[in-house]
Amino acid sequence: MSRVTPFHLVDGSPWPLIGSLAGLSLVSSFLGLFHEQGLGTSGILSGMMLILLCYMWWRDVVRESSLLGFHTPAVQVNLLLGMVWFIISEVLFFFGFFWTFFYASLNPVVEIGMVWPPVGIVPLDPVGVPLLNTVVLLGSGFTVTWSHYSLLLGKKGGAKVGLIFTLALGVLFTLLQLLEYMDSSFSMADSIYGSIFFMATGFHGFHVLVGSMFLGVSLGRMVSGQLGTSRHVGYECAIWYWHFVDVVWLFLYVSVYWWGSL
Repeated sequence: MSRVTPFHLVDGSPWPLIGSLAGLSLVSSFLGLFHEQGLGTSGILSGMMLILLCYMWWRDVVRESSLLGFHTPAVQVNLLLGMVWFIISEVLFFFGFFWTFFYASLNPVVEIGMVWPPVGIVPLDPVGVPLLNTVVLLGSGFTVTWSHYSLLLGKKGGAKVGLIFTLALGVLFTLLQLLEYMDSSFSMADSIYGSIFFMATGFHGFHVLVGSMFLGVSLGRMVSGQLGTSRHVGYECAIWYWHFVDVVWLFLYVSVYWWGSL
């Protein structure tokens, strides 16, 4: 007599190894940007390889869930727990940036003029583009929640519309942040303030891009009819990740943009 286990032993896959090599190649190519050499051919090829890899890997996961039936209710619970632990690790990742920011701002050393912001740094206006981006992300949190509850109620039309609005707001946030970087009077090389600012906000922007891609895949699956009221673990994980991105931005806005510019 077979027994349903609360786990799924995945088959052998080449994607983790290929993904690691492609990621290493892409990050190595990014080093050329710091020396004004551009990404180069290897960087472009690595990026294309990662995009293809994501498609192939996620395709296998969807097959395991939708066609093969490996994602039982017990497995779904474990997948959600795995996402929780992943988000916790991301919280600790950003905690390091906040720790560095407050350590440097509360104890300004003589090398930066013993003041915060450092001498020569003109902080961005917190009631300008940063405040607009805050409104945009909070709005995206509302629309993705609307989409989720519409899906739970079986209203797939509302779920799709809410998710499309969320993706549009995510793209708008990225464009506004790019505009903010272009208009900034300081760079990453301008003292510890510039380093912390661009590292913290830049990594958050990268998380917005990843979250947008996560939600975009969910939209594609929703349109193809793969998501239902009781089977949408991947979409739920994407929603959790997006709310995490929202919360991190609120801390960034209050601490880095508002308090850090006083």
